[in-house]
Amino acid sequence: MIPAATLNQLKVQLPNGQLPPSFGVYFKNTLVALCHALEDHILQTCSEDPSQQPLVLVTFQEGKWYLQEADRYYDLSPCCRHVAIGAVPDSGFANHPTGSLKNVSLVDLDRNDSMIMEWNLVILAPGYTAMVLCHELSDTEYLPQGKPTIDTERKFYGLWTFERDMVCKTTEILIDRLRVYNPELCDRLSEQYQDILKIQNPTVPDLSGVVSRIVTYLQTSQQELVTLNRQTQELWELEGQAKRVSRNLSANKLQAFLRMAQRVDERDQANPYGSLQVAALCETLGQLLDLPTVKLRRLQLAGLLYRIGLTSAPMEVFTQSQAEMNDATLGFWRDRALIGARLLNSMPELGAVQEIVAHQLEYWDGSGKPDGQQGEEINLQARILGLISHFQELTRSRGQRPALGLGEAFEDCQNLSEIRFDPELVNSLGTVVRLVEMGLMQLPDRPSQLPNIWLEEIPTPKRVKSN
Repeated sequence: MIPAATLNQLKVQLPNGQLPPSFGVYFKNTLVALCHALEDHILQTCSEDPSQQPLVLVTFQEGKWYLQEADRYYDLSPCCRHVAIGAVPDSGFANHPTGSLKNVSLVDLDRNDSMIMEWNLVILAPGYTAMVLCHELSDTEYLPQGKPTIDTERKFYGLWTFERDMVCKTTEILIDRLRVYNPELCDRLSEQYQDILKIQNPTVPDLSGVVSRIVTYLQTSQQELVTLNRQTQELWELEGQAKRVSRNLSANKLQAFLRMAQRVDERDQANPYGSLQVAALCETLGQLLDLPTVKLRRLQLAGLLYRIGLTSAPMEVFTQSQAEMNDATLGFWRDRALIGARLLNSMPELGAVQEIVAHQLEYWDGSGKPDGQQGEEINLQARILGLISHFQELTRSRGQRPALGLGEAFEDCQNLSEIRFDPELVNSLGTVVRLVEMGLMQLPDRPSQLPNIWLEEIPTPKRVKSN
């Protein structure tokens, strides 16, 4: 990434150059989905009070302006104190009615400006901040296949965040970068930016809805990508076949497993919705990591079945902390993942889910069970499940051990980072906890939907030769 990139300038200004856990490489349609989720929030929380309206800064990648997006900003503009949009001169925006609105300013970007490789949306409101910040990979970074010709296959370094300090720094960077084009506009933007910062006790909206929309948009965009990408057509067909087979051959057995998992929850009076909450948190973390749809749904199902191995456990497992258990009960507790995996082994179609459940107690330093796997040798979904199940368990009382608050439970996970848990996953969990503690989202307590049945590992499709 070039030094002038907004994303790179932000990184330089952050403590230790540490970007948020959401930073990664995203497909274009995923970024469109993220932007739409944040834009929808502006529409749904539209205020007639100008002092409560957000300042919005947008830059569009060269040649990627679409008429439907122009229409979208025509609807958004009445809800914003000002919208500044940077795009190349021939993007078609100037000829659209949106370009003539009083509170919309267009900035014609020079084709030699690296900003034409960026796709940014920055929202600064008195009560909340949000942004999507990204920069397309360079031609050399696309090697060895080269820059894709299909639009949905384009990739971007990117991140999304609600962190106020980070959004404010980015606002200052973008205003400074646009100053060379229109100093007068940037003076007005700076003045509005400072006015927003001065507002005392602003109305803070509930952002749980926008987070939910982000999850929905991400899920939809992943499905669209699989559908549209010519290299994954065969995979999509095989997934459809797997779903049909699951309904016809294995639905009854899976339902039996799910009922067993439900009975475990019913036995655990201190944590009666444990499986639902673990599945929901796994889904949220998986979405933050942009897991493919197949892996995400397997992770959801593994979350629902993660403690099925406790079906016949002695009642002390649910009423005592580990420190209180006798050797027999403690042995049952420590072997719960292996017992659960053996149960699931009776349904070969769930092999991928069984692997996640079996390895949820592997530790990052290699001291876990059952195989002593270490670091990235451990299946990513199993690493997520292990972290989330531990975190969720700590938020419920167990015997003489009291329930911990979210911050305390997360601190315990932090203390086990690089020992028991993947440090990057711990950071991602920290993002969720911070959003909850700031009142910007609610902790999910059940998955968005009960996952479809995803069967045995689907073979990698053969590449389709281009003509």
